[in-house]
Amino acid sequence: MRGLRRGFPAYEIVLAAPEQLAAPALASGAVDRLLSASAPGRAVPAGLDWQGPPPEVAVDLHGNGPASHRLLQRLRPGRLLAFAHPGTPEIAGPAWTGDEHERTRWCRLLEWYGIPADPGDVRLPVPGVASPAPGAVVVHPGADSGSRRWPAERYASVVRGLLRRGHRVALTGGPGEDELLDRVLDGAPDGGVDVFRGGLPFDRLGALFAGAAAVVSGDTGIAHLAVAYGVPSVTLFGPVSPRLWGPPPGTRHVALWHPGPPGDPHGREPDPQLLRIRPDEVLKALSDHPEVARP
Repeated sequence: MRGLRRGFPAYEIVLAAPEQLAAPALASGAVDRLLSASAPGRAVPAGLDWQGPPPEVAVDLHGNGPASHRLLQRLRPGRLLAFAHPGTPEIAGPAWTGDEHERTRWCRLLEWYGIPADPGDVRLPVPGVASPAPGAVVVHPGADSGSRRWPAERYASVVRGLLRRGHRVALTGGPGEDELLDRVLDGAPDGGVDVFRGGLPFDRLGALFAGAAAVVSGDTGIAHLAVAYGVPSVTLFGPVSPRLWGPPPGTRHVALWHPGPPGDPHGREPDPQLLRIRPDEVLKALSDHPEVARP
């Protein structure tokens, strides 16, 4: 999105995406407004509620088509930037490569069309509100799919280990994850953990992460938020290699993964490779981390 902003500085940038992405999209400084668009199971929406004249430029960021190509073609854009697909031979875009990191892939799409884009340009500005739990190690046990959701009892073991070592711990959960948080809290001392249920407003969530000592989560959006605020993190990977979905290289963001055959990132049950990660590995990654402040 920042590549598009730099490439088209005089244009209004509209992101068609699920409504819950409006706040982080606007925080990026690269999006002027969000056009609400979603479909069950991450499918291509049946249509877009586009008002006004056809867009001058449309960019397909939903896979490599052809359904998403057709969706945008119905808007009659002046130009359509997209990956090539045999189902839409009229689009002369770059070839889709499956074995490629997501950040690199989408920047490569723009560069093919002559628009420079930096896959490392992922930082977000720190919100102008105070953190609700400054200096805490933030633990987020949830994930969109079961295959990327490490068992609650293992997160509970990590929380207890952090408390024993003197860390302040904050536990976060999104809408519908109260039961999951309760299972993680089983065995934790009463009042020993700051708990944030139901999904914090984005500015408070961003402030919590920006002021955290570290973030522990599965391979989900929260892990990317830790990268966006430059907070030390430990991310647990299972069905998808961190080489494809993981954090930028370096020592600040630690990716735990036991290599093996790829799994279903949207499956219902925890991935076997994710289950190979043990709580002591997570605690060791935090204790060995050179940038995580000691209690």
